[in-house]
Amino acid sequence: MSGVKKLGKGDILFREGDASDAMYVIKNGRIAITKSKGAGEIILAEKVNGEMIGEMAFFDNKPRSAGAKAMQDSEVITLPFTALHAQFKTFPEWVKAMVKTINVNLRDTNIRIKNLESASTGDEEMFPPPMITRLCAIISLVGFKSGEKADTGGMLIPYGVLRDYCIQIFQAPTNKLDKLMEVLQALQIMKVEDIGEGRKRVTILNHKLITDFTDWYNKYLFTEQSKRVTVDEKELPTMRALLFYGKKITADDKGFVKVSLTEMQNNSMRDLNLLFSVNEADSLVEKNLVQEKQSEDGGVLTMKFKVPDIEGILPFWEIIYTLKKVPSRAR
Repeated sequence: MSGVKKLGKGDILFREGDASDAMYVIKNGRIAITKSKGAGEIILAEKVNGEMIGEMAFFDNKPRSAGAKAMQDSEVITLPFTALHAQFKTFPEWVKAMVKTINVNLRDTNIRIKNLESASTGDEEMFPPPMITRLCAIISLVGFKSGEKADTGGMLIPYGVLRDYCIQIFQAPTNKLDKLMEVLQALQIMKVEDIGEGRKRVTILNHKLITDFTDWYNKYLFTEQSKRVTVDEKELPTMRALLFYGKKITADDKGFVKVSLTEMQNNSMRDLNLLFSVNEADSLVEKNLVQEKQSEDGGVLTMKFKVPDIEGILPFWEIIYTLKKVPSRAR
């Protein structure tokens, strides 16, 4: 039926795969064109006043290739295909041929784009940075909202609520949430137990770490690239060694500890099963995480740093680089 159709915010105009019987012109408001992806959906485009939706199906009567829903209170003018076909028959043949050709070319282009996207997924990351912050934010938020103290320590959170937030609110794929929790379990930040029939007992062992990581990584990602302090993966063993020896030393009145790089080089294999070189911390100097090394009596090389400066970010970078190693095929 033709006429004006009113939509409230979030109302579905049509779903992907629905039969096509009309096209629409947006009278006012904003309509999102959506595509299913995993358990959620992605927004392909947003249409506003005066734009048309669903017109491609007019020529081939194929099911909707995407969905459409209102992003705010909106009104659309419905143009039924039955009435439009009657008018279309009156057009000159050359006009009908031209319009049909344009429509076919658009369909073919969309298919080629989709095929290219599918072919490139093997090179995509399992956890691109925005996905990491989104999933960690879900875990942190559900912890604040529904977390309860576990008898064995940590914070017990309901897996069902976690999935609902993932699918319904954040529109994130639950398979990635499950995989991320596996990684956090390996890092001893979470504990996930399968209790049968698709149910899981989820415990956050370090809720503060997940929350702090989410806030820090989000801020890092939105910092201008030239101003970011990025730790390379090869620097992580050096940071672990500095922390191991730095925590054994009492800080001075300014919060600095002074470690002997020479002793670290001599003892790291025994203490950490790690071959440490006195020059390996030089790259951390450029990032203002440690001070320049100093030569003292007897040729002993020392270095000063504040334990919290390294201790505060080391777990964050361990999370990031561990997630980077998860193969994309796990999606």
